[in-house]
Parts: sequence; structure tokens; C-alpha cells
Amino acid sequence: MRRIKILIAAAAALVSTGAVAGLYQPAPFDVDLINQQAQGDMLFARNSESETAFIGCGVRAIEDGSGGLFKFGFCQAEDVEGDMIVCLTLNPALIDEMRQSNDSSFITFSWDTGPGLDENTCTRVGFSTQSFYLTEPENATKKQR
Repeated sequence: MRRIKILIAAAAALVSTGAVAGLYQPAPFDVDLINQQAQGDMLFARNSESETAFIGCGVRAIEDGSGGLFKFGFCQAEDVEGDMIVCLTLNPALIDEMRQSNDSSFITFSWDTGPGLDENTCTRVGFSTQSFYLTEPENATKKQR
């Protein structure tokens, strides 16, 4: 009797329907030049219909010639409307945070263009790395925010 139950369970597993895909929720992005903030997910930018849309952050370390390193971080974005921003920082804590991004990251950052600043200075950066930002599975239903 036990052997029959095992065979029935195995047969049922072979004829079961296909697996259901997980949640796919791309996060459209925006560069808000008035409020000095940008946000969005990297894959949505990459897969957008705009040929110039992008968002991301990076870190650079350059030898200073004296045995040390000059380190800086930056975030940049251009939305589908063509609004573009690049901000820079020398703040070690923000630079450490900028290292956290990856290709399934939702990115948000802010900047300041206050008096006396030669460039846009990054003031805030955040990342959310979630499975629902990954590439859309075939035959999945899109769920926009």
C-alpha cells in the first residue's frame, strides 16, 4: 500500500503544471532636479525604451603619488525625459554605501548644489536589493508600482 502511494505521488509530480514565477516589479525611475533627488532600479533603466536612460553609483581610488589613495564616490542618472545629474562625494561613509549596489538594486540618492560648491555633492544614497527587480521571467505578469 505504501509503495502505491509513493508511485501515485511521483506520477502526480510528473504531470503537474509549470512553476509559477515570482513577483516582477520594476521600479520606474526619475531625476527630480527641483528637489535634488533621483531614484529607480537599474534594470528598468537598462530595459527602457530610451537609449540614454541610466542610473548607478560608483567608487574610484587613485594613487596619490605619496603612497596613499585618493578616494571618491559618485552617483549619476538620466531619466527618460532627459533630466541628468552626476553628484560626487569624498565622505567615507557614503563611499562605503555606494559599494553596495548591484544589477538588481533600486537606487535612491540626493545632492546639494549649495553656495561655494564646485559640483553637485552627494548627500544621501540608499540601495534596496530585491528579487523582484531582476529581469522579468518569460510569461510573467508585470506589476507596476
